[in-house]
Amino acid sequence: MNFLRHRLAGNPFFRLVATVAAALALSFASLAPLLAASAAAPATEQAAPATFASEDYAGEDVMIPMRDGVRLHAQIWRPAPSDAELPIIMMRSPYGFSKERIADALQQGGSYGYLAADGYIFVFQDIRGRFSSEGEYVTLRPRKSTAGGIDESTDTYDSIDWLVRNLPENNGKAAVMGVSYGGWTAAMATIDPHPALKAVSSQASPEDMFIGDDFAHNGAFRLDYAWSWVTALESDGKTMKPFQFGSEDGYDWYLRQSDLATLDEQHLGRKVPSWQNFVEHKDYDDYWKRSRPSHMMPAKVAVPNLIVAGWYDQEDFYGPLEIYKNQEKGDEDGLNYLVVGPWNHGGWRGEGASYGPFELGSATGTYFRSEVELPWFQYWLKGEGTLDQPEALVFETGSNQWQRLASWPIREKAVSRNLYLRSGGKLSFEPPQAGEAPAATFVSDPANPVPYRERSDIKPFMTKGSTWSTWLADDQSSFASRNDVLFWESDPLPADVTISGDVAAKLFASTTGNDADWVVKLLDVYPADEQTPAELRGRQRMIANDVFRGRYYKSYENPEPLEPGAVLGYDIDLHYASHVFKKGHRIAVQVQSSWFPLINRNPQTWVPNILQAKAADYKVQTHSIYHTPDNASAISVTVAESAN
Repeated sequence: MNFLRHRLAGNPFFRLVATVAAALALSFASLAPLLAASAAAPATEQAAPATFASEDYAGEDVMIPMRDGVRLHAQIWRPAPSDAELPIIMMRSPYGFSKERIADALQQGGSYGYLAADGYIFVFQDIRGRFSSEGEYVTLRPRKSTAGGIDESTDTYDSIDWLVRNLPENNGKAAVMGVSYGGWTAAMATIDPHPALKAVSSQASPEDMFIGDDFAHNGAFRLDYAWSWVTALESDGKTMKPFQFGSEDGYDWYLRQSDLATLDEQHLGRKVPSWQNFVEHKDYDDYWKRSRPSHMMPAKVAVPNLIVAGWYDQEDFYGPLEIYKNQEKGDEDGLNYLVVGPWNHGGWRGEGASYGPFELGSATGTYFRSEVELPWFQYWLKGEGTLDQPEALVFETGSNQWQRLASWPIREKAVSRNLYLRSGGKLSFEPPQAGEAPAATFVSDPANPVPYRERSDIKPFMTKGSTWSTWLADDQSSFASRNDVLFWESDPLPADVTISGDVAAKLFASTTGNDADWVVKLLDVYPADEQTPAELRGRQRMIANDVFRGRYYKSYENPEPLEPGAVLGYDIDLHYASHVFKKGHRIAVQVQSSWFPLINRNPQTWVPNILQAKAADYKVQTHSIYHTPDNASAISVTVAESAN
């Protein structure tokens, strides 16, 4: 067998060296660091690995046979020498694995350093059709359709079966973990679990790519993300190759693209499978539904799952919380656990002491890895210690406190209240009264869409220097002054207001066109006084947000044109929040109809397929948001009396 050996300085015990930490920490979307990792480890290198001299670790490249004869490539790393029988932790990804980056990640203080120091056999596997693995790659491969078929669940089962039978000195216990796409493969491992699979940790897994995760939110297409991700994975065979935009101005580049349906043919010279799937499956059909993990996972939870989410996850915040919610329905034995921290996508694999300009009061990522993740695997894979894990471990922003909760959302000492959009830009817990101005109106011009952040900050998210991973920390105050953004604000709060749980918008709106997007943001407005840190004075901090494509107001499966001038009700899920609006702060709401190029432009006329819209289809329209007693637009929040 071919062994790789490498000493990692500073490890007090032993360290395992394995594949790309950046791919696993920021897997499925935050791909800028990942791409560098993949470039450092092309498929040809993985097939003929270099040999490193060290007495501490041994690594081996293997090809693991699947039930259909296809072989999947994996790197196996274990302490060397070691006489102990150790459990297996497996991670499965489409992004490739760089030995250099994982070497850094598994050092003391690295993103997997605590696990490495504790001693496990690490297995890093290229999923089917990627890098050195054989077979055909299918994005988010759906559940097998026949008894003899294959999917990510069967590939995981066959891999674990081979590993426990063939790896010397393993203790017969295995776990699967991963972030984003790796979190999705971890969830899929529970569908038909191998008997040796004792635990999983599904971290930042997508659940529904049409409703709330990477490619679309409530039917609104996530343009920059989708194009950048698809071209990186599918434009260069089995490896990774980021698209070359030729410009750092993402707003301008996307605005100049007049025919999104043929973007792949225009810029790559051929059709790209996933991009064409987006064009063909314009509405919520089986293409989107078939890859939802929680709809394939067993109704009764059988494998312990530590589900991890980040409040500021710019890609997959919806997924892990939806998986947790759906799995709770069948968690008879108390095996379904949730952690929600103050992190962006995969941010718990770093220090986590701050997010953008917001200090978090402690190294929250280090805490998670040492005090939550490590004891989790020690308990389930080694039988060590006790599991002191609450049902839900939730970080409360604003107060910067961890909450140990018996349920999520909290069920006690909480009440749902409406924050009403009132005339004159006032936001209040009191409903509108008769005689107030009935509506706030704005003009939406598709030729001048509202940017999702300051123009100077909009670089395609895989472009060098992009700050995509922290855009949710951006100050939203400049957008409140635009004529095409509506703004409501409360009076300064006389006391703290704590929200903990569901957040949703109920908009009553009309348009002069046949379609419209509705973007809603719930904001914490900081005081502008000298007691507030300079970088936070007057800052509008985003607490919850999302977009809804108007044509789906009745059904995601069967869109309808909007009737011009008709006042319609839109229910917009803003998901969850756990946040303290401090005394003296204000609560605010912004509503707009574009968020570019995060979301593709809505032509605001009726076209059956927006990705096929032509330049002439894009029209200026006037939108109105109503706040009358009968059509009282509001944001519903769960107000908690106590966070504990």
